[in-house]
Amino acid sequence: MRADDPFPARITRLMQPLGPVRARAMFGGCGIFLDDAMLAIVDGERLYFKVDDQSAGRFAAAGGEPFTYRREGRTVALSFREAPPGSLDDPEALLDWARLALSSAQRARKKRTRRRRA
Repeated sequence: MRADDPFPARITRLMQPLGPVRARAMFGGCGIFLDDAMLAIVDGERLYFKVDDQSAGRFAAAGGEPFTYRREGRTVALSFREAPPGSLDDPEALLDWARLALSSAQRARKKRTRRRRA
């Protein structure tokens, strides 16, 4: 998948109110970034938002399924959950979920930075 394919391009357009959001091709899909924080993954026509302990429950309660893939015969889950049903058709709702994901991505970056310094 390319970053300028229709679905990732649509997602980045919808998220522009957050700032200079961009898509970058990676692992057969796309990562969605704001600054250096990856707040979402596009896999085909599916959007997955970054989650952490503070946000995963809200995504799960809204019906957001976890992002998983198969590796060496086992299923691996990443800290991303699918955009809740209907949110791709509601730009304001999508932005609310994206803001929540951005907060999760920023917290994850802070944790990584602290670990590197230690």
